[in-house]
Amino acid sequence: MTAVDARRARREGRGATGREPATRLPAPRGPVTATLFDRLTRPPDDSPIPLDVTGAELGDDDFQLALFACYELHYQGFDDVDERWEWAPPLLAARMELERRFEETLAAAVPRPPLDGPVEVRRALRELTADDDGPSLSAFLSRRAGLEQFREFVIHRSIYHLKEADPHTWAIPRLRGRPKAALVEIQADEYGGGRAERMHSELFRATMRGLGLDDSYGAYLGRVPGITLAISNAMSLFGLHRRLRGALIGHLAALEMTSSLPNRRYAIGLRRLGGDDTAALFYDEHVQADAVHEQIACHDLCENFAAEHPWLAGDVLYGAACALRLERLWAEYILGRWDAGLTSLRHP
Repeated sequence: MTAVDARRARREGRGATGREPATRLPAPRGPVTATLFDRLTRPPDDSPIPLDVTGAELGDDDFQLALFACYELHYQGFDDVDERWEWAPPLLAARMELERRFEETLAAAVPRPPLDGPVEVRRALRELTADDDGPSLSAFLSRRAGLEQFREFVIHRSIYHLKEADPHTWAIPRLRGRPKAALVEIQADEYGGGRAERMHSELFRATMRGLGLDDSYGAYLGRVPGITLAISNAMSLFGLHRRLRGALIGHLAALEMTSSLPNRRYAIGLRRLGGDDTAALFYDEHVQADAVHEQIACHDLCENFAAEHPWLAGDVLYGAACALRLERLWAEYILGRWDAGLTSLRHP
């Protein structure tokens, strides 16, 4: 395919291969995204992008979508956004303002866990991840959810799972020694050990296809609420700032240490609703892999990192606490909508 053909395919929504639909900016959700998207769909220039995020809350749709769009330029990008915007100074300045507010809302929602010292990181992580008295979305999906509710759950998760592992991979060049080797070991499994069809993002695509969903990257960005986007934005915030590398690996550890049981329940629920082994493989894979990753993340990665960087040990716990808190808020939102007989998704 020539460059001209590729551009034509993107305009027609087919992607460069003729198979993957183009990923475009979704509709704005308020004044912040309206201002930002208007600029991003034009060529970059040096004029400022004024974004007023005063008072934006953690789950604010307009605010979180704006930040997500800024971050997405460091991943797969958007076909209707010039790639030069990624490092354009006006966008970086606007993103800095969004990040400042996001860090403020996270700090207000997530108290920093107490830590006696870096040698206690392993124990503190285990206590933190074991102390979960929030609503169990996985139990609901396992026993009670209908097919449309399970489909909604998968749509929410597609925002992260179709790029699974990428945000945490930002930490690799920022680590050294044993922590770096531990992270590479975990990430190699996430990327299928070099086999494209075994990449966790590809396994999730099979889950989506098995549920009759669009498995193309970013297909449901316009349907998910702000709290779903906040989960991904926290990973990107931690990943794109070297000063937050401790929070990033703590975030990863929390995910790995709380993954096996929920994924077992998701697999049970999907099969209960008629899903086959191919559709459930993503969850089956995580039951096994994350049981191993839990030990690597907690000890080899986080404990060793804290020993080498004792001044960042508290950040490790804070990143884990952020992961757990955002997951709880997200589960409360979804279950609350379902209890009220409403969809948990935004209307198209």
